[in-house]
Formats: sequence, structure tokens, C-alpha cells
Amino acid sequence: MAIIVNLDVMMARRKITLGELAARIGITQANLSILKTGKAKAIRFGTLNAICAILQCQPADILEFRPDE
Repeated sequence: MAIIVNLDVMMARRKITLGELAARIGITQANLSILKTGKAKAIRFGTLNAICAILQCQPADILEFRPDE
């Protein structure tokens, strides 16, 4: 897939756990884990907005495009 999810990198930089981030966003840890591992097929803009607000980052810090080879 050409879209790479770097949520784990941003979480490590901000020293926040999956459980803490999920609680602050208001989604389940399971759903956040699916996003973090890159298995999600979509993300709601509201969720992306909340993640960026809490992690104090830009969407491009979390989502990266790499063309398929």
C-alpha cells in the first residue's frame, strides 16, 4: 500500500501510550491499534483532527505517501 501510517513514531516522540491516546480521543484501543498498525482502510477527519491536536502535529506527520514500486 502506498499510504504509510507513522502514528507509532509520533506516539513515541510524544511519550504517550496507545491506551492514553485512545482515551483522550474517545475511541477504542482496538480501533486505534488498527490505525497504528496500518491495517485501517479509512480514517475519519474528526479522528485525525483529534490525534493531531493531542500529539501537536500535522496530518503529514502521521500519514505518508510512498508510491508502490
